[in-house]
Amino acid sequence: MNRFSKNALFGSDIAIDLGTTNTLVYVRGRGVVVNEPSVVAVNDKTHQVVAVGKEAKMMIGKTPAHIRTVRPLSHGVISDFEVTEELLTYLINKAQSGRVRLFGPRVVIGVPTGVTNVQSRAVRDAAKTAGAREAIIVEETVAGALGAKLPIAEAIGTMVLDIGGGTTDIAVIALKGVVSAKSSQVAGDRFNENIIDFVRSEFKLGIGERTAEDVKIAIGAVIPLSETLSRSVRGRDFSTGLPREIVLTDAHIREAITSSLDALMDTMKEVIEATPPELLSDVLERGVTVFGGGALLRGLSHIFAKMLGVPVRVAPDPLTAVVRGAGIITEDPAPYIDFFIDEEDILNEA
Repeated sequence: MNRFSKNALFGSDIAIDLGTTNTLVYVRGRGVVVNEPSVVAVNDKTHQVVAVGKEAKMMIGKTPAHIRTVRPLSHGVISDFEVTEELLTYLINKAQSGRVRLFGPRVVIGVPTGVTNVQSRAVRDAAKTAGAREAIIVEETVAGALGAKLPIAEAIGTMVLDIGGGTTDIAVIALKGVVSAKSSQVAGDRFNENIIDFVRSEFKLGIGERTAEDVKIAIGAVIPLSETLSRSVRGRDFSTGLPREIVLTDAHIREAITSSLDALMDTMKEVIEATPPELLSDVLERGVTVFGGGALLRGLSHIFAKMLGVPVRVAPDPLTAVVRGAGIITEDPAPYIDFFIDEEDILNEA
């Protein structure tokens, strides 16, 4: 029997978008059931996990010396294996809460473009240690394209842009294969760093990562808006050492992240230059589809369309496009086997 036949699937099979900032979990037949920050709080005295996900994120910058808040993924790949296991164990258990389980779930996990075999194997090993009976690894650009219902199996060039927290992945896909692709570390976390640096430089005020992210989400825009958006921000005045409050506008955020957007645009041009002419003509006609959390920046599709000279659209529900696409694979993996990373090793273990 084909090990990917529908009869071989168990009801608990799940898909995971393992992100630097947030991790989403999709359960086959139920949809997206978990969306938690990729943060774990660890007690260094007892070496035990104190909190995971939203609860751990609330602790960032507020813990005593013996408790660390850890982001176990850096730029979309595992930087702390043991903490990643704890995160995955928590998420898998939460996704299957209240359900009888005779076997661990088959897990489909999205990873950034261009990960090495060692990095992809680390993801698989962490998932298995966390309770998965099998882990299938796919690139996030492919999963996102599936989630956005793009024709990646046809002889049509499809260009996608996945702006996550730690990485931005850009790819041109056709006939179930990635034709040209590139990954950039200019992504959501870099935008946060830009905002922190801007506030430090312009206002001599120190703010934290959580504050920068909140401001980016609340008033972030890459084009002038018809109505100015503003947000008050509190931080530490570098001159006095005392708390101080300022007001930031969307124009401040735009100025802060301009250099990063330019770098991202250069990476997109590199992918376009590496794309065969026939597929490039498809891209010129059909445009680019953007997903991931960065797609929610106001005016992003407009500025990219203007700079690239091609249509650019944001996928419906861009935050969940990758995990929904990985979820499609859980329904029947066989048609997508060409997209799997390190499939030879998986088959050897079957």
